[in-house]
Amino acid sequence: MAMEIIKSLLRGTPLPRLAKIRQNFAAPEVADVAGALRDQLAKPGVIDTVKPGMRIAIGVGSRGVAGIPTLTRVTVEEIRKRQGLPFVVPAMGSHGGATAEGQRDVLANLGVTEETIGCEICSSMEVVEIGRLENGLPVYMDKFAYGADGIVVINRVKPHTSFRSQIESGMVKMITIGLGKQKGAESCHAFSFKYMAEHILAMSAISLARTPILFGVGTVENAYDGIARVVAVAARELIETEKGMLAEAKANMPRIMFDQFDVLIVDRIGKEISGDGMDPNITGRYPTPYVSGGPDIAKIAVLDLTDRTHGNANGMGAADFITRKLANKIDFEKTYANGVTSTVVNPTKMPMVLDDDRDAILTAVKTCNARDLAQARVVRIIDTLHMGEIFVSGSMLAEALSNPAIEVLSSPADLIFDQAGNLLTGIA
Repeated sequence: MAMEIIKSLLRGTPLPRLAKIRQNFAAPEVADVAGALRDQLAKPGVIDTVKPGMRIAIGVGSRGVAGIPTLTRVTVEEIRKRQGLPFVVPAMGSHGGATAEGQRDVLANLGVTEETIGCEICSSMEVVEIGRLENGLPVYMDKFAYGADGIVVINRVKPHTSFRSQIESGMVKMITIGLGKQKGAESCHAFSFKYMAEHILAMSAISLARTPILFGVGTVENAYDGIARVVAVAARELIETEKGMLAEAKANMPRIMFDQFDVLIVDRIGKEISGDGMDPNITGRYPTPYVSGGPDIAKIAVLDLTDRTHGNANGMGAADFITRKLANKIDFEKTYANGVTSTVVNPTKMPMVLDDDRDAILTAVKTCNARDLAQARVVRIIDTLHMGEIFVSGSMLAEALSNPAIEVLSSPADLIFDQAGNLLTGIA
């Protein structure tokens, strides 16, 4: 039933007219990812650690890592050339609803299937306890990986959304949280993100010492979600190498090139976009007090979930408004599994639910506290992975034109909605 009282309260609220702009970021990119990875794997101490007949577990995670099917397939092929016996294990903590089949489905939605990578996928939530920290927290390892003769991890190195350190999100985190499955993720998060950095390093030290981790494959992405660098690194050099890669990843991060605005419209959120659905490094809406930065935004409206998130709406709590179509797609069990495991529950909370895109946008404008709503500063993005072409309101064009890194691609135009109130004006 339509919320007629809300619609009456929104009557007369001006809809923003938006212009398309292009934000230009420095974007180094690897032209031949497969070739670059083969060269990296050929370095001494990497693929030559694979001996004939060794069963090699390859940990692959749940994020939308650029080129992940190619990275996985090439790693499989190169292990086979050394007469190793590769297989993939999902390395994603509690994602996929914390079930074996759910994690296999997450990989399939990322393009990682037995057909595309050329080897078996062994998915289980069973783990082996391999040690404990001095504070008593247990360290876990996926049972299939633990039983292998060698372990390899593949992941993108990037800034985390909830803490800052020399090691944040990447290969090292995958060793501890990803391969630790739900129990490992829960253990690492147990004392809050205040201690996450030291837990990841301490747990990874145990994993590196007590399990047959051979090497890692890591990437650094550019601002346009392309691969800027691919690295294969021996286990003994993994931590120090990742520190340098993280500094590079932070320098490559895209952003919204405006420090303050009134409303952010986000077309979609999802777990393959960010662990928080929409990356707090872009929105400035962080789930913990241990990290800060980003733009000052008064109100955020999120319009939909991605198909690949399979109903996991973790991160919606950072929004002020969502649509009924988004709310109807939520799988609360998958969403809440993230909060229970990480102990950070604010991202799983329900924002205000509006009937449709139009009402969500109008409500964000009406409540943004701009002195002149007709001149509200409004930004629209498709998601936080795609920050090249975005929309801004006419009130922001003067600032856009003064920035040499921004091109204005169109004049401001009215937003167009269908009869159901769904936004039709595209970004692509």
